[in-house]
Amino acid sequence: MEDQKSSHRVPVTLSSASVYPLSVHDAFAMAKDVGYDGIEVLITGNAASQSADALKKLMDKYQLPIMAIHAPTLLLTQQVWGSAWAKVERSVILAQAVGASVVVAHPPFRWQGTYAEGFADGVQRLVDTTGMKIAVENMYPWRARGREAKMYLPHWNPVPQNYQHVTWDFSHAAIANTDSRQAVEDLGERLTHVHLCDGLDNGKDEHLVPGLGTQRVAETLQYLRDVQWSGTMAVEVSTRKAKNAGQKEEWLGKTLEFAREHLSASSERDPMKQ
Repeated sequence: MEDQKSSHRVPVTLSSASVYPLSVHDAFAMAKDVGYDGIEVLITGNAASQSADALKKLMDKYQLPIMAIHAPTLLLTQQVWGSAWAKVERSVILAQAVGASVVVAHPPFRWQGTYAEGFADGVQRLVDTTGMKIAVENMYPWRARGREAKMYLPHWNPVPQNYQHVTWDFSHAAIANTDSRQAVEDLGERLTHVHLCDGLDNGKDEHLVPGLGTQRVAETLQYLRDVQWSGTMAVEVSTRKAKNAGQKEEWLGKTLEFAREHLSASSERDPMKQ
């Protein structure tokens, strides 16, 4: 049992969102330099992020797999790939083309009409017909003058919803003042993907380096290690405030080291750090 546990390894990938507004090419280069296991591609207006051919060339050049595709369902990508369902459907097609196993999607905004109303059923139909894991991400309440504005349908919190696959983001959990450790346990096998970062309950989606916020990130990763979680993890740390490329890589390197330290079995850890 101990040998099986020590041999289980969660792949830690780098989300191209971590180097935004730099390109997906920059994400591959940094991931290779720092030592990541692969890439999560956030679809943006950048042409390479939308092209299977361009992404395959980057995979070949850097010898890194793409393990997840993040659909352009963010506010900043509203103009990418047309209608709401087209964004998700084209993301599935792109994921299949590059060999990714997960598509990350945000829950819809209330104002998105029939897409929002039929989102949960539509996602499940796509999962059933394509075999792709479409992992709906936890978001957070929007507050105006101290009151919550109901922005998402069916809700910003995927835990009580009937999604088959879920992505958990620690920064979003911090804004929502949610205990990630408990939420991850409650999700059980529905937890398919994790966005590794940290955050504060200050209304700002900061995507901090783990340890700089208030979330129980280390304990959550240790729990995933202990239950031999079989999903994928993507580091989604904002590096926009870094002074230069060297500092970006330093932050991404610290986050990768944090992940591997807390995801590895005790026998794999550096005895000098114990």
